[in-house]
Amino acid sequence: MRFPWKPGPAAEADGPLLVSFTEFTFERFRDLPGIALAGTRLRRRLVRLEGAVGVSLYMRPLARRGGSVSVWRSEADLRRFVALPYHVKIMRRYRTRGTLRSAGWESAGFSLSDAYDEGPVRAVPKGPPPN
Repeated sequence: MRFPWKPGPAAEADGPLLVSFTEFTFERFRDLPGIALAGTRLRRRLVRLEGAVGVSLYMRPLARRGGSVSVWRSEADLRRFVALPYHVKIMRRYRTRGTLRSAGWESAGFSLSDAYDEGPVRAVPKGPPPN
């Protein structure tokens, strides 16, 4: 199940863009409600950030998997989001409850369906964030 594309303040940005794909595989079904709620809250905040082109979330509950495709004007814009206290708090809360894979790449022409196809192929496991 994919949630609709939600544009951000930089939705009209042109030129090369940074595409970010994340996938979290959670270990226990009982974590699903909290993870889904955290993802939707992050989505609401992400689309208000300078440099955010937009975001789409996905959830595959039976596979215990969910994640996002987000697009940014630059790597610096993405890094600012990743470093925000509310993002760090969520990552720390759930990092021991599953496995995170992610990928980022530059794209001259963004296509959401292409990103959903390409992301899983490019994604590599990520370790926990620093304490």
